[in-house]
Amino acid sequence: MGLEEYRFSKEHEWVRVVQGRTALIGITDYAQKQLGDVVFLSVPEGGARVRQFQKFGEIESVKAVSDLFAPASGRVVEVNGEAVQHPELVNQDPYERGWLLRVELDDLKDLERLMSHNDYQSMVQGKT
Repeated sequence: MGLEEYRFSKEHEWVRVVQGRTALIGITDYAQKQLGDVVFLSVPEGGARVRQFQKFGEIESVKAVSDLFAPASGRVVEVNGEAVQHPELVNQDPYERGWLLRVELDDLKDLERLMSHNDYQSMVQGKT
C-alpha cells in the first residue's frame, strides 16, 4: 500500500487529505500492533473541534488504554461509526476502513509539522 500521501505524528496518528481541506485521521499500523486487539474507541462527536497534538479521545485494547492525539486541528465532520461499532477494524485495516475521524482542517500548514511516511518509518525502526 502506498502511504506517501499520509502524514504522521510522533504519537502514531496519521492524517490524509481526501479532498480540499477534508482529511481522515487514524492510528498507524505500528500503533495498532503495539496495542494488540482493540476493543473500544472513545472519539468526539461530529461538530467537535480537535487541536493539533492535543488529546481527542482514547483507544482501549486488551493490553491498555491509550490516549489519541490529533495530528492536525479542525472540526470533526464525521466519526467512523463502523470502527466505533467494530473496533477490530483498527487492527485489520488501520489506513482504510479503520480510520477514526473525518475532519475539516483549519490550516493545511499543520501538515508541515508532521512526518512523511519515510521519516515515520525511520522513527519507529529506531525504537525497535
